Amino acid sequence: MKDKNLYFSALALSTLFAFTACAAESGQVAEPSSSVHDSGHHASSAPATESGAANSADMSFASGMKAHHQQALDMSEDLLSKEDIPQEVRELAEKIKSAQGPEIELMNSWLADWKMPQGMDHGQMNHGDGMISDEDIAALKKAEGTSAARLFLQQMITHHEGAVDMAKTEVDQGSDAEAIKLSKNIIEDQNREIQEMKELLSGL
Repeated sequence: MKDKNLYFSALALSTLFAFTACAAESGQVAEPSSSVHDSGHHASSAPATESGAANSADMSFASGMKAHHQQALDMSEDLLSKEDIPQEVRELAEKIKSAQGPEIELMNSWLADWKMPQGMDHGQMNHGDGMISDEDIAALKKAEGTSAARLFLQQMITHHEGAVDMAKTEVDQGSDAEAIKLSKNIIEDQNREIQEMKELLSGL
């Protein structure tokens, strides 16, 4: 009889252990499952960003502005090749060259990285956005001395105003952070130069 009681006690105890183990095992499985679910939810709800991704406005800006800058460089080099140019106007032309040359290289590198579609290239732009006409460029080439300086300033004011408008469009519509930063610098620098040129022009 004593052996039978011991048998049933052992059986009951083993059943209790088995039930407890199952419950514990069930709790262990449920807890990580909840944690994984929460982690996955946070990951999927995080905003997907493409840092530095360029859109069509960025490409149009860089392509158009590099052509715009190139004309400013050509105009500045033409003026600097002339004699009897007032020193302050000569210094301005040098400043334009030193600022816009590196910016052309920078925008070329962006366009290569962005793999801009060929049809978006504005390298041959010849009107609008402050671009100076072929006839006016020819007039600048023929002019000498103070007349050349005056014509250069008049044309470059118009040219800079067009660049500022292009840069403002990029700030409003672009998505590439570096292109927008350059645009803001162009707006600030060229507005300052416009004021400087107007003052120089009034003194000629």
